[in-house]
Amino acid sequence: MENSELLKRAEDLRARCEKSCTLTHTNFLTPAESYEISLWAKHRSDCSLVFSGGQADCERTAAFFLPYYMDEESFDAAEYISAMKITAHFGTPGHRDYMGAILGMGIGREWLGDIRVVDNVAYVLCLPSVLEHLLGIEKVGRCGVKTEKLELSQLPAIERKVKKVSFSVMSMRLDAVAAGLFSLSRSDCARQINEGRLMLNYRETTKVDAPVREGDILSLRGSGKGKITGTGGSSRKGRLFVYGEVYK
Repeated sequence: MENSELLKRAEDLRARCEKSCTLTHTNFLTPAESYEISLWAKHRSDCSLVFSGGQADCERTAAFFLPYYMDEESFDAAEYISAMKITAHFGTPGHRDYMGAILGMGIGREWLGDIRVVDNVAYVLCLPSVLEHLLGIEKVGRCGVKTEKLELSQLPAIERKVKKVSFSVMSMRLDAVAAGLFSLSRSDCARQINEGRLMLNYRETTKVDAPVREGDILSLRGSGKGKITGTGGSSRKGRLFVYGEVYK
């Protein structure tokens, strides 16, 4: 189901960008919200739009509406997204601990991008308007912490670990593709789809025969998340070869 308020907000930002000839943008969006806006934008020839979370492969991104004189190559995320590093002393807080400490400061989730935790360090992406407030964090969980501002260029690269898979299907219907991607039986996948346990492009679907295309994201509760990266060729029995990757 479309989020009418989300798309109304997107239209307002697009119109303001066109009228003022200045860049406009949303707050940070969930993957489902970003996907919905991207679908909406495909039907708008007057909409120049890029998504960025501060660095490549971020899960939470903001949508940026570009004026006519800008393109994706001239867009610099560093002007609109800030970053910080939080180092914990004598402990290794988890993602939930950092999230709790930040939200406890009165920061809205929509003002925060990804929070990446590596050992005793968390890298936080946020809107510039809340950075100074976040730098005042003194404690996460039971651990004292030290904060410092970072440039986006100082963030360590995201190392997404994936398992590449390949399989064949008679057709690109959801139950068959999900079964191949997550190494499950087709009947088991069909049952889980009927139970509402599978998300296709961040939307719950109970249609076992829903079409799947290259680039689609599948999430199955208990089995993880993966992406269809390509299709091509067929077996002697006419089955289509499908290629994907499952996030570890």
